[in-house]
Amino acid sequence: MTQTQWVIDRWREALPEVAAEVVPIVTRGDRVVDVALSKVGGKGLFVKEIEEALLEGRIHAAVHSLKDVPARMAEGLVIGAVPPRVDPRDAVITRDGTPLKDLPPGAAVGTGSLRRVAQLGRYRPDLRFVPLRGNVDTRLRKLQAGEVDALVLAAAGLLRLGLGEWIGEYLSPDVCLPAVGQGALAVQCRQQDESTLDALAVLEDPDTRRAVEAERACLAVLDGGCQVPVGALAEIRDGQVRLAAMVARPDGTTVLRAVAQGDDPEAVGRRAANDLLRLGAAEILQAAREEAQAGGQ
Repeated sequence: MTQTQWVIDRWREALPEVAAEVVPIVTRGDRVVDVALSKVGGKGLFVKEIEEALLEGRIHAAVHSLKDVPARMAEGLVIGAVPPRVDPRDAVITRDGTPLKDLPPGAAVGTGSLRRVAQLGRYRPDLRFVPLRGNVDTRLRKLQAGEVDALVLAAAGLLRLGLGEWIGEYLSPDVCLPAVGQGALAVQCRQQDESTLDALAVLEDPDTRRAVEAERACLAVLDGGCQVPVGALAEIRDGQVRLAAMVARPDGTTVLRAVAQGDDPEAVGRRAANDLLRLGAAEILQAAREEAQAGGQ
């Protein structure tokens, strides 16, 4: 809701004549908060009901955290605008500001992300990772109650909610690559809705679009989701797209990384993904899919 209001405010600044009404839609991902995403269907849980509302014409546009939007969207829908990205890094929150490297052995770190567990488990194998779902307020309460010693959350969510003062440490992408699209928003609409597409153009940030296109192209080749740790971060440097990407075993025993650079975002993404596959990502991905299928039976 905070992100949606932010988009509406930016829209009205650029186009004062725009009349926008917020239509709240509660998704299954919002309702199921006591089970890890990897166990209940992954990222699509946060967008399915919203995409249905778009396709049925009940809403004209939808605001998503781009990291929640699957690499392959429902047919007939497009990302009409990608606004400027907020800090894409992961953030560490502790009660006293202790950074991750100084947490005592055995400290409990709350996160619902396999991607974070795999990378941080490799960085600090002595830590204990506790599955945690729910909104930011719920997680902060659990930290304050002593249920966990630290939280790892997307910095962007905290910053957008005005909770930046809670951040004790921003994790370097060298330690923990973020999720594909983390920190960016996607404003989705119908492909044939030209009037909405035209109006959304004022929200577009070309550099953010190029960066997330590279990340999403990499994810599409890998066909990764919440069942396997995949991370990627693209930056625009001197007009070129530089992408770092990662695939890991969920226990962190293997973390594969690749870097690609070039002018064409999608080509860069595909090249990084294919490099990862050559390094052994195909075996990791297949094992994760088989485990997910077995768990769903």
